[in-house]
Amino acid sequence: MPPRLRLTNGRISQSFRRQRPVCQFELSIVARSASTAATATTPAPSMEQMTRSAAPIARYPPSQPPSHRNPEYRRSQLLRQYTSLIRTTPLMVLFQHDNLQSVEWAAIRRELSKAMHKVDEQIAAEGRTAAPLAPHIKVQIVQTSIFEVALRIVEYFRPSEATVASGKPPRAVDPVTQTSAEIPLSGSRDDPALSHDLSRAAHDAVLHMKGKHELSSLLVGPIAVLSIPQVSPEHLKAAMTILAPKAIGFPAPTRKANPDWHGLSVQNGLQKLSVLAARVDGQVFDVDQTKWVGSIEGGMDGLRSQLVMALQSMGSSVTNALEGAGKSLYFTLESRRNVLEEEQKGPEAGDKNES
Repeated sequence: MPPRLRLTNGRISQSFRRQRPVCQFELSIVARSASTAATATTPAPSMEQMTRSAAPIARYPPSQPPSHRNPEYRRSQLLRQYTSLIRTTPLMVLFQHDNLQSVEWAAIRRELSKAMHKVDEQIAAEGRTAAPLAPHIKVQIVQTSIFEVALRIVEYFRPSEATVASGKPPRAVDPVTQTSAEIPLSGSRDDPALSHDLSRAAHDAVLHMKGKHELSSLLVGPIAVLSIPQVSPEHLKAAMTILAPKAIGFPAPTRKANPDWHGLSVQNGLQKLSVLAARVDGQVFDVDQTKWVGSIEGGMDGLRSQLVMALQSMGSSVTNALEGAGKSLYFTLESRRNVLEEEQKGPEAGDKNES
């Protein structure tokens, strides 16, 4: 094997020669000049700085307070995501899916997006000032156990009640030192003053409610959630027409109007979907109630107009009932007065007739 280093005339090249060692006298001169420059530019520390204790090192980053659940785990991040989804989504529909393939999910989401955009265009064509909801309407697969915990936290956990039960008032935490003005937290993740979704207070508050939520019995097996950021019956009807027209009872799209919906990938995916229930403004609705919400004509504006008409008809019926009672009482009193007058005039009128 040839040598790896090139040799010139039997010697190592100039770059590999040993450098000259630095003597002790040169090192002392360099150290003396560095200390002179440091004392000339940096003033000596004061007595207060020397006696004051150093600031505590932040154990947690400013954006992440101490947590009972480790925030680095995927389960913790999913819990935070699900609690945010439940709080910001007043209309949710739960589906049970049976091993849908990625091609089927992509086809179903494509048809759902097309239907939602059509509803937004129809609302805009009618002249109603409503924000488009199509970009925010999604159907996603959820982890059932974590989603059930998120439901219990949103429904049953109240941070103010948790702090009162612990006997300690809530305290403002300094994001830099993780300490409060009253008592230092010492970086404790089990501090009862912490009330975020990953805290020990939230965990203890909903632990005894495990399995007692109305949707707990349905969160078994593979579950997908359709989330709509507003209670829009029109969008719900269009979504149910795409996802479950037979179960809800809405007419399915015709092949001429929407040929892609009748494709093989979409139909195979829809056969594996089944509607379980819906959550509307915190209330659990079954399939029939979900169909009623989707069948409201005119959306929320139509529902408000129906409510106004119902209140007006109720007021008019109450007014008619009160007026009828007053009129009947008036006629009864008038008839009674006439009878009494005739009874008083009866004997005198008979005597005059005999004379």
